[in-house]
Amino acid sequence: MATTLTMSFFSTFTISILLSSILYQATSEVDNFLFELNQSKPVKKKLSHFRVYLHDIVSGRAPTAVQVVKPRTPNSFGAINMMDDPLTLGPKLSSKLVGKAQGLYASASQEELGLLMTMNFVFIKGKYNSSTITVAGRNAVFNKVREMPVIGGSGLFRFARGYVQARTHMLDIKTGDAVVEYNVDVMHY
Repeated sequence: MATTLTMSFFSTFTISILLSSILYQATSEVDNFLFELNQSKPVKKKLSHFRVYLHDIVSGRAPTAVQVVKPRTPNSFGAINMMDDPLTLGPKLSSKLVGKAQGLYASASQEELGLLMTMNFVFIKGKYNSSTITVAGRNAVFNKVREMPVIGGSGLFRFARGYVQARTHMLDIKTGDAVVEYNVDVMHY
């Protein structure tokens, strides 16, 4: 009887040690996925400002924005457009191309032309080539100035925060084509 108790005790003890070891390894693997970076040098933030012109072309044989969801109401509420709009240094489409505004805009207001904008400014030239800035916010189209937040970025704009101010430079009522000036203020590392 004492031998059975001793063997039972050792079996239980051995199983407990094995389970504890397995659980410790599993827990340490889970805990080790997140750790603080020890920064020996302070990271300097930069504030960048630039102006670009977005060309939203919905007419013609080569539109840069197309409607992907039609509205189900008499006004434009619910319409969604996908865009791959050129970003240029000047208001003319023939001015220097520096990137694309890629994303979508949706008519999100039933009372006015208020758009929900989600887009990336994808830069294709110079120092910022392949870096992006992500903008998401409300664009009340007929307001003189519209402000939307910069919520992130990639490349040289990693961890970006800031805002854009949009001003309509030109709107063709017949075609719906527009040129919008974007002034961007962005804090990044």
